[in-house]
Amino acid sequence: MKDAKGQVLYVGKANNLKKRVASYFRSSERLPAKTVALLGRVHNIDTIITGTEKEALILEAAQIKQYRPRYNVILRDDKNYPLIKVTVDETWPRVVMTRRRGHDGARYFGPYVSAAAMWTVLRMLRKVFPLRRCKGREVQERVRPCLDFQMQGCMAPCAGQVDTGVYQDMVASVIAFLEGKSRALLDHLEQAMRQASASLDFEAAALCRDQIAAIQATLERQVVAAGHRRDQDTFGYVRQDVSIGLAVLQVRKGVLMGQQTFYLPQPLGDDPEIMAQALEVFYAEGQVIPAEILVPFAPVAEAALREVLSEKRGLGVTIHVPRRGDGMRLLAMARQNAAEIFVEREKRDRSWQALAGEMTRLLHLKRLPARIECLDISNLGAEQTVGSLVCFINGEADKGQYRHYRLKSTTGPDDYRMMEEVLRRRFAVDRAAGVLPDLLLVDGGKGQLNIARRLLDDAGLAKEIDLLAIAKEREGEGDRIFAPGRKNPFPFKRHAPVLLFLMRIRDEAHRFGVTFHRRLRGKQAMGSALDNIPGLGPVRKKALLLAFGSVRGIGKASTEELAGVAGIGPELARQIHDHLQVNSLS
Repeated sequence: MKDAKGQVLYVGKANNLKKRVASYFRSSERLPAKTVALLGRVHNIDTIITGTEKEALILEAAQIKQYRPRYNVILRDDKNYPLIKVTVDETWPRVVMTRRRGHDGARYFGPYVSAAAMWTVLRMLRKVFPLRRCKGREVQERVRPCLDFQMQGCMAPCAGQVDTGVYQDMVASVIAFLEGKSRALLDHLEQAMRQASASLDFEAAALCRDQIAAIQATLERQVVAAGHRRDQDTFGYVRQDVSIGLAVLQVRKGVLMGQQTFYLPQPLGDDPEIMAQALEVFYAEGQVIPAEILVPFAPVAEAALREVLSEKRGLGVTIHVPRRGDGMRLLAMARQNAAEIFVEREKRDRSWQALAGEMTRLLHLKRLPARIECLDISNLGAEQTVGSLVCFINGEADKGQYRHYRLKSTTGPDDYRMMEEVLRRRFAVDRAAGVLPDLLLVDGGKGQLNIARRLLDDAGLAKEIDLLAIAKEREGEGDRIFAPGRKNPFPFKRHAPVLLFLMRIRDEAHRFGVTFHRRLRGKQAMGSALDNIPGLGPVRKKALLLAFGSVRGIGKASTEELAGVAGIGPELARQIHDHLQVNSLS
C-alpha cells in the first residue's frame, strides 16, 4: 500500500488477496483506529504474485527490511547489543568485542544483553586462552615479543613462540566454550592436565588446572533455565489495548543468556499475523536462529515460516506452542518480561508528564514541550562549519529526527549568522509539513536568543514555538537559561531537574555536532593529492601506492614509470604526472 508520493506504507501477504484487501474496506466503525488512519493515506495498492506461500513470506520480509513501512511490525530496540567475535578467517585468530555482525567468515556469539556479562566472559577467555590481542588481520613479525607475552597474556605468534597447531587448538576451545559445550571442554582440559602431569610437564598441567578453575567459576554464575541442553528462543507476547509488548528469552544449552524486549505501538493485523511478522523481522536482522522457537500461539503461515528459518539456519527449526513443563515455565517468564514493558513505559510517562508540567510552570511556556529541538553550531575557524539539530519527543531522544547542516554561505567564525542560516533552512523545509517544535532551545546566551527570536518573528512562528537559550556555566555559576523579554536568567539551582534535563539536550546537540565535525575533518585529513585526478579510482590508486610507497613517491616518478603500473596507461600517467607537479609547485 502506497501514499500519493509513492512511499510504501504497508506490506502484507495472503493466500487470497481479494479477501485480504476487501477486509480493509468494511465500515470504519468495525476497523481498528490504526487501520482507518492507514486507509486515509493509501493512494495506490501494488500486488506481486508469487508461486508459493514460502516465496510470499520471503518477499514480505525483504520488502519490510527495504522500505521500513510505518504500519508494519518494526522491531526497534534502544540498545545495540555487544557480540563476541572470533576471527577464524585469520591465520592467527583473535577474540574481540563488536556491535556489528559482518559477513566476513568470522564466528559471532551473542548478542549479550548485559554488557557487563559479556566483558566478564571476554576477560575470562583472555586470561584462560592467551590469544593475540594486536589489531589487524595479519601478524607483523617481531624479533622480540611485546609486553602481553611477558605478562602471559599472549603466546606471541609474531615472534614464533607458538606452534600453529597448539594455537588453533586453543581457538577451538574458545569456540567450544562460547557454543555452550563447556562440559566437553572441561573433560578435554582434565584429560590434557592428566597427560601433562604423567609426562612430568607440570607447567602445562598447571595451565590446564587454572583454565578448568576459571571456566567452572564462570559457569557457576550462569542462570540455568531448563532441565535440558537445547537452544531455544521463547517469545512473550502481551497486548494492551492497541499496543504490543514483545520479549525474547534466549536459552543456549539450557542456560538463559539474556533477553531482548520490543514495544510495538499500534501494529496492523491480528495477533497470529503480528507474531508471524515479528518472527520474520527478528530473524532477518542477523540473529542466531536456534533449533527450537517457543511461542504462546501459532503464527500464520507457520509451515512456510518454519521452512524459511530452517533454510537460513542450515538445520531444522521447530516452532512450538508448549502446554506443560519447562516450556510453559519459560513462556510464563517471557510473558512477565513482556508485561513489564508497559509498567516501565507507564513509569516513564508519569515521570515525563511531571517534568514537562514543571518546565511549563517554571519557564512560563505557552504549551507542554512534547517536541523539543536544540541547535548547536560546531566550527573550526571558517572551515567545515556544521549546524546540528537534535530532537526530543516526550523527553526521549528521537535520533531519526536529528539533522546536520553544512554551512557554506557564512564566512568566518560568526555564530550569529551561522545560527540564522540553520534556522532559516530548518523552518523553510519542515514548516510546510507542519513539523514544528513546541520548544526551540539554542546553545548560547542573549545574542543567540535574539537572533532566533527575530527569525521566528519574521517567519510568523513566534506564537507557535516557545524559545529558550542555554548558556554554559561561568565561574561560580551554573548553566543559565534565558527567555525572550526577560532580562535575567531563570534562578535555577545547580541540580534542579529542569535545568539538568535542558543541559542533557544541549550536551546531546553538542555531541552530535562534534562527532560529525570530527568525521569531516578526518575525511579531509585522509584525502590526498590523488583524489581529484579524473579516471583514477580506488583500485588504480592502490596499485600506485603499492608500487611507489606514498604520494610523494608517485610525485617523484617519471611518466614512463607511472605508465608501467598495471592499469595505468600513457595518457593517464601523463595526467597524474602533470597534476602532481602543479600541486607541488602551488
